[in-house]
Amino acid sequence: MNRVGGRTSRRGAARTGTDVEADTIMSTADSDGSAGVRVEIEDVQSGALRPRPVPYQGKFIFLRIDDRHAGRALLRRLLPVTSGGLPDDLTQDAWVAVALTYQGLRALGLPQESLDSFPRAFRDGMAARAELIGDVGENAPAHWEAPFGSGDVHIALSALSSDAAQLAQELERARVALEDTPGIQVIWQQEVHQLPTGRTTLGFRDGISHPNIEGVGLPCSNPQEAPIKAGEFILGYPDETGNLPPMPHPEVLGRNGTYVAVRKIHTNVAAWRRYLRANSSSAEEEALLAAKMIGRWPSGAPLTLTPEHDDPELAADPQRVNNFLYREHDDRGLRCPAGAHIRRNNPRDATIIGDARMHRIIRRGTTYGPPLPDGVLEDDGADRGLVGVFIGANLERQFEFIKAEWVNDGNFIGYPGEKDPVAGHHDGTGSVTIPEKPVRRRLRNLPSFVVTRGGEYCFVPGLRALRWLAELED
Repeated sequence: MNRVGGRTSRRGAARTGTDVEADTIMSTADSDGSAGVRVEIEDVQSGALRPRPVPYQGKFIFLRIDDRHAGRALLRRLLPVTSGGLPDDLTQDAWVAVALTYQGLRALGLPQESLDSFPRAFRDGMAARAELIGDVGENAPAHWEAPFGSGDVHIALSALSSDAAQLAQELERARVALEDTPGIQVIWQQEVHQLPTGRTTLGFRDGISHPNIEGVGLPCSNPQEAPIKAGEFILGYPDETGNLPPMPHPEVLGRNGTYVAVRKIHTNVAAWRRYLRANSSSAEEEALLAAKMIGRWPSGAPLTLTPEHDDPELAADPQRVNNFLYREHDDRGLRCPAGAHIRRNNPRDATIIGDARMHRIIRRGTTYGPPLPDGVLEDDGADRGLVGVFIGANLERQFEFIKAEWVNDGNFIGYPGEKDPVAGHHDGTGSVTIPEKPVRRRLRNLPSFVVTRGGEYCFVPGLRALRWLAELED
């Protein structure tokens, strides 16, 4: 058996049949002697767990299945394109991931009993739960880009690589599979890429934090974060409650799978710059205000470790850039406000209402569109933003909870009515509190800096499950 965590081979095709069942959940001895869980990493699609490469470029492709037999044939042709496990060098290689919506599983002809075993949120789809997660007004599904929310999105393919030639090779293999399968329609495509600055369209480095997942073997981005149970991210393993999360059946379908929320988000860069300019008296104050709203400086250096100025040297050190906790370094939020974007979405050990570990997810943001030239304060009409992928084993407790309670409600940090200053939908009426001595500062009349262009809930099967779906029979 391929072993996990930097030993022997970390990448390979999943085994078939039932020969893996005996060691699916296996107690092991960690280096510190504590009990752990070995995850069948070879059966987990590479795109589900591995961090985004740096630099990166990629593509998202949505497909509609017009014939169930064609859909199954396509999965058979895509199996050699997908991979499991983790390469020894996470910055290299290219990977293609295959995910399916509830409507896509129906289109494949999955038996109703299996369809009914999926959780309610997944069956409903993101559009039906838009109000719950704050997609209202201009962000409502009625304004989404087609085909988001239409029910026509059945399969979502994603490909990412740090190397243009490798990406082209993987996309060519996927293209050949599509062309060889009549009855499948490409209905949406989106190219993504890292900007020349290495930052998002708002001007900040992203993709710094990745959860410490027990039994996976990924390097830990925050040495101070205790390992989080694998069942928070991958089905078939105990989660933070000590229980096995609900899993679709039969077992071969659910095990080693996970759920993703895919969202296309437009960024109003000009509005962001104008707001910072209007509420600052100097370039230095403008930079600090932006950092207070994000929680990091443009380089990625966290306010918690360097509250007065940016520190690119710290940001460039992978052992330091994410090595902090809030309760220990900044419980009152005088360095990084409790309402800052990164602190809301991952409170770490901060004093909040609830247990942050119960709502941890994997976030993978990829940029699309051109940057707005430096210094420009008026919108140029270009579409720019990010395609976000949010991964976890429980859509309701993870993605939906974060959106409803942490992004769009400030009660959990003691600021009722305040939303995430960056990701919240404000429509000109938002506010954000910045703790300062002797008197805190409160910003008002925040506009919305982001607009939801669409989203879908998808299931990412394990490789063995993909093979099982490909071999369904009427």
